[in-house]
Parts: sequence; C-alpha cells; structure tokens
Amino acid sequence: MQLNTLKRKTPNKKGRYVGRGGRRGKTAGRGTKGQKARAGAKFRPEIRDTIKRLPKLRGRGVNSHKSISAKSEVVNLRALEASFSAGETVSPQTLLAKKLVSRMGGQLPRVKILGSGDLSKKLLVEGCAVSAEAKVKIEKAGGKVKIAA
Repeated sequence: MQLNTLKRKTPNKKGRYVGRGGRRGKTAGRGTKGQKARAGAKFRPEIRDTIKRLPKLRGRGVNSHKSISAKSEVVNLRALEASFSAGETVSPQTLLAKKLVSRMGGQLPRVKILGSGDLSKKLLVEGCAVSAEAKVKIEKAGGKVKIAA
C-alpha cells in the first residue's frame, strides 16, 4: 500500500455543471421563457372557465323545492286493520311497538294515517296526523281521532 494508491471510502460529490454543457444552466431545467420560466408562475385551470359559465345556485340550491321539516311516516288503514284489535289506541308509541314505523334520528317519528284500505274496528287515534278520508273511515267504524296539540 502506497500513499499515491489510497482511495477515499466516500469520494466528494461532483460539482454541478453550469452553462451550455451543464445540468442546470441557462434555463435551469425550465426549458422555456416567459411566464412559465418565472418563479411562482400560476396558470388558470381550464375547469375554472367551465365553472364560471354555470349558473349560480343561491339559497338551498338544487334542493330548494324540498321541505326542511321532517317528513311524516305514512301508515295506511289496512295496516291498522291487520295489526290492532278493537278498542286499542293508535299512537306513534304503539305503532313503533308493532313495528309499523321506525325511529327517525333516534326519536319518535311523525306519523300520518292515510285512508287506503278499510277499517272495521273501533280504534282511538292519538298524536297522529290523519287524512280527511281516513278520519271519515275511522269515525264510521266507531272510532275517535284526537288531534295532536
């Protein structure tokens, strides 16, 4: 081993070339002049022009015709005829117990009784909204409708 044959374990990093034959000279890898060559150059995305042409949706936008209030669960008279016996009370609690309605957001649902089907039993309806046709059929069968206050 001689001093002139020794080699370093980790040789020096090679310096960057600059200029015509170098790696980062002239345009420094940007390859062009003008806005694209400048620092912080930002281009307007094409999609923005499309977005600008769309009409503005104000207020609740697409859902503007939908009601904000919670929707009522619908129960028809034929379901009451099948599930309840004469003299029973129909309320959101009893409908939930008989699995004719389900909870909405962990709370008792609003219930509306519609007049589809026939009713032959005397029922007491409490705490439910009732359509005009359903009310007539319930009262014709001898039942009562208590309007929720």
